[in-house]
Amino acid sequence: MTVDRALPTPEAHDLLDLVREIITKDVAPRAAGDEADGRFPREVFTTLGRAGLLGLPYPEEHGGAAQPYEVYLQVVEELAGAFLAVGLGVSVHTLSSFPLAAYGAQDRRADLLPAMIGGELLGAYCLSEPQSGSDAAALTTRAQAADGGYVVDGVKAWTTHGGVADFYTLMARTSGDGARGISCFHVPADTPGLSFGRPERKMGMRSSPTAQVRLDGVRLGPEALIGGEGEGFRIAMAALDGGRLGIAACAVGVAQAALDTAVSYARERRQFGRRIADFQGLGFLLADMATQIAAARSLYLDAARLRDAGRPYGTRAAMAKLFATDAAMKITTDAVQVLGGYGYVEDFPAERLMREAKVLQIVEGTNQIQRVVISRALTKES
Repeated sequence: MTVDRALPTPEAHDLLDLVREIITKDVAPRAAGDEADGRFPREVFTTLGRAGLLGLPYPEEHGGAAQPYEVYLQVVEELAGAFLAVGLGVSVHTLSSFPLAAYGAQDRRADLLPAMIGGELLGAYCLSEPQSGSDAAALTTRAQAADGGYVVDGVKAWTTHGGVADFYTLMARTSGDGARGISCFHVPADTPGLSFGRPERKMGMRSSPTAQVRLDGVRLGPEALIGGEGEGFRIAMAALDGGRLGIAACAVGVAQAALDTAVSYARERRQFGRRIADFQGLGFLLADMATQIAAARSLYLDAARLRDAGRPYGTRAAMAKLFATDAAMKITTDAVQVLGGYGYVEDFPAERLMREAKVLQIVEGTNQIQRVVISRALTKES
């Protein structure tokens, strides 16, 4: 079902039409096959970049489209509904580009951003480590000052696009001063000393490689530093606020795809001489699914509009990520139930959507961490 979207400009409507054309031609037809074979659709990202879809929220001066976040996120939602590895990949790439775009020196932005957001390069974001996931401030990857630059040693874990990205936005420790001792770096993929682990064998999202990133004596020049020393944790958290909205949009896309699958099946499947959609128990289930999707979409768009207006939105982003991903898990599970036995086999997309939904409750901060963020905002003293 085509979602009826309230977009802010005629240009945004044209943009969504373009996205749907690309989805129909280049994205949706390959989703099931790529997932079954664990094949990363790198050429799709090149197509998206050349169409201007990898730099939507970034300035035109660097090759971006200067679109508001509320438009960018609806593009992510459409892509994720067709193929989550692509929608989430666009979100991760946007997250990875954010530190340089927002905090990098002007000459570095001018030099690097056009290729980063123009489709020639694909990014990855390196924050988590084997022993520091939710407790990101406990990371131990070390960037030691040396010869006017840095030598980096450590291991990053759970890196989306690990081993296939062209650049890595890296958080590493430049001092022992807790969160204030973390700095942010731009690391090209061909930097000597950078290597990658075997891609993780995952429940879902098999087309999207997730791997360790290993840094063994990686030498970086002073220009690799983004922002100042000790600013990395603040940069990382600012990036994650936007990234959480990307995950919320992905969740809504997956949930919408699951609802569309369930509704289509319920209209066609007949039992006891009637369409199963006409049985009240099932009809009410579909109604609840649709209502949860509408609520989740409204929540992430509300947060996006706060961001576009330059207002604080981190707490609302955590709410959107929490609600949308929990809703997606329930909706995809219910879609499998609607299809019955057919929901459990690979002939229909319901089982894949259910497996994909689970990871969205984990990435960009688990939903337990989102609850921590929200509760702290509620109880802090003014």
